[in-house]
Amino acid sequence: MIVERAYAKTNLVLHSGPPRADGLHPLCSLFASLELADEIAIEEADRDELDCSGIEGDNLATRAVGAIRDAAPGRVPPLRIRIEKRIPIAAGLGGGSADAAAVLRAANEIAGRPLDAHALRAVGARVGSDVPSQVVPGHALVGGVGEEVSQLSLPDAALVLVPAARGLSTGDVYAELDRLEAWRESLEPKRLRELGDLPLPVLAAAVENDLQRPALSLRPELQATLTALLAEGALAAAISGSGPTAFGLFSSEDEARAAAASLPGAIVTRTRSAP
Repeated sequence: MIVERAYAKTNLVLHSGPPRADGLHPLCSLFASLELADEIAIEEADRDELDCSGIEGDNLATRAVGAIRDAAPGRVPPLRIRIEKRIPIAAGLGGGSADAAAVLRAANEIAGRPLDAHALRAVGARVGSDVPSQVVPGHALVGGVGEEVSQLSLPDAALVLVPAARGLSTGDVYAELDRLEAWRESLEPKRLRELGDLPLPVLAAAVENDLQRPALSLRPELQATLTALLAEGALAAAISGSGPTAFGLFSSEDEARAAAASLPGAIVTRTRSAP
């Protein structure tokens, strides 16, 4: 049996360009890898089985199995997969994508490592746009439509995550982005990469998410959570990815825990240290 951890992520900066001819949006995003993680156990079996707490039926993990089988014909046996969910579902924290990436890593190991990290990212891109960035867990600058990934360092920080009671469809948020024409005409990966080398207060001042405006347009009540995080001393507060989770950035875990005490359902985590 192989046990993998599937780490949550948040977009400290997410810039979106206008839609391409295929309807997808190019992006430039600073992904922070978090200590909050699902646990994946995977082993050979007589037939494919998936046990994923909180999710019924197929998900990105089962799509990942099909995708790696297509990329490495005859190498991947039937698999039993158990996913212990700790990352909130449909929350903008990349949990499903991280699970899929962990399955790719484990299935590739069971198959005798036919694919290197670059090939696994290409397989992941066929599963979901956030999967390539999670194939090698870590902080990353992500571009294209998720397939361009370069790892980087970020300052240590504590985060308070405040999930919402109802999920928010990524497709709906992007449709609202298009309706509002709230994208930007040019993306600046060099500037975002440089942010990773700056002290936390400077990085916090640059926190920005182009999907936040459409997410708040669809769910205006989320603004109250952002306001509460700032009132509790967060250096910055924003919607994570396409939402609906809000996050606050704090210098220390003690400060984060003090803030979380007044926010129902809040989760305290940290940015991951380098492995």
